[in-house]
Amino acid sequence: MPFVVLLLGILLLLFLIIKCKLNTFISLIVTSVLVALGLGMNPASIATSIKAGIGSSLGELVIVFGFGAMIGRLVSDAGGSYRIARTLIDLFGKRKLQFAIVAASFIIGMSLFFEVGLVLLTPIVFAVALEADVPFVYLGIPMAAALSATQGFLPPQPAPTAVASALGANIGQNLLLGIIVAIPCVIVAGPLFTILARKFAPEAFVVKKSLPAFGEMKKYDLKDTPSFGLAAFTSLLPVILMAISTVYDMVVNGGKTVANPHGITAIVSMFGNPVIAMIVTLLFAVWSMGFSRGKTMDDITKTVTEAIKSISMLLMVIGGGSAFKQVLIDGGVGKAVQDVMSHASLSPIILAWVITVILRVSLGSATVAGMTASGLVTPLMQSMSVSPVLMALAIGAGSLAASHVNDAGFWMFKEYFDLDIKQTLKIWTSLETVISVVGLLMVLLLSLFI
Repeated sequence: MPFVVLLLGILLLLFLIIKCKLNTFISLIVTSVLVALGLGMNPASIATSIKAGIGSSLGELVIVFGFGAMIGRLVSDAGGSYRIARTLIDLFGKRKLQFAIVAASFIIGMSLFFEVGLVLLTPIVFAVALEADVPFVYLGIPMAAALSATQGFLPPQPAPTAVASALGANIGQNLLLGIIVAIPCVIVAGPLFTILARKFAPEAFVVKKSLPAFGEMKKYDLKDTPSFGLAAFTSLLPVILMAISTVYDMVVNGGKTVANPHGITAIVSMFGNPVIAMIVTLLFAVWSMGFSRGKTMDDITKTVTEAIKSISMLLMVIGGGSAFKQVLIDGGVGKAVQDVMSHASLSPIILAWVITVILRVSLGSATVAGMTASGLVTPLMQSMSVSPVLMALAIGAGSLAASHVNDAGFWMFKEYFDLDIKQTLKIWTSLETVISVVGLLMVLLLSLFI
């Protein structure tokens, strides 16, 4: 019965979002209440379960997600992201443009959300494509692959951070292993997939002389932008701080997180925490991308305010997804999954991926799919002693699969690259699925050693 209620709940959520065009957050909360009743929960405890789910996820993510948006916007508005992209493109040369785009997108994607990164890099990549006389999609595919992979696997991006937190995975380890998983995904789904895509969607690979309209483009003079080193350091500072903490734990503490650290260990642990790392980086970005560029506090305040506005609803959606997840846990769906799979021969990692893929295809949102799946597999993970980090990465891989018409990324890719729906399904949907499958294979490979 719990599985029937779950299926009906997913169908209802899909109906509310797609057919009724109801706001995603409202749809999630309404569905959570109805599913809770269907699962036989005490009506008096439903509100408590929903609040617990929202609070457990947003307690940390408000700072990580919010400050991340501010940092990305500060770097972008100062021309730092443009400097990073142009420097790498000039360094690689025209013959290796795809790898330049991959490197630039990967770096930028660590600190920017997919949508922001796509908006930022699209005009730059198009300008390079015009100069090199190559199809826009030829450079766009590796760009999209790199941006997408960072969103699925690498903290401090919101979805992987939220999933890792829900599963109790170490964020630093999730980051380091996520990079190991993401790099092959980007190579296969980027430059290599481009070769295949050119064969089954040749109509998309034409040299275009005009850029689809998507708003005013900011143009920067390189002499007025921050240096490459400063821009890259600002963007990657949270990653650097978390990596230092993880390496320190591996070398000094044997890979274990100390419960009540003291001295240097306490200091390293503090700066390696995603919340503190983002606070430190934001303060540094205010100077490096603000005051040092001659900007006033009013300019900086305007930038960070716009950044918060751009991600406020997405934060609500994450909270709604967490509420739905908590209802499923409290309502016994996770226990039912555990009971059904307790004697199954299917790997828990593969199961986590399959569940997430089903949710992703049904709901469209990678974040909602990942958060819901994390609630379903948590009891199974605990009972079978599977690494939380590997489970988080498997869920991250599944959350990227088969993006189609119920995903905002699908429409962004279509419009920015001036494709029709058929071409977008052939290229974008296939690209996302390639990342998902390669990501699963990499996680299974890591499971042999961890």
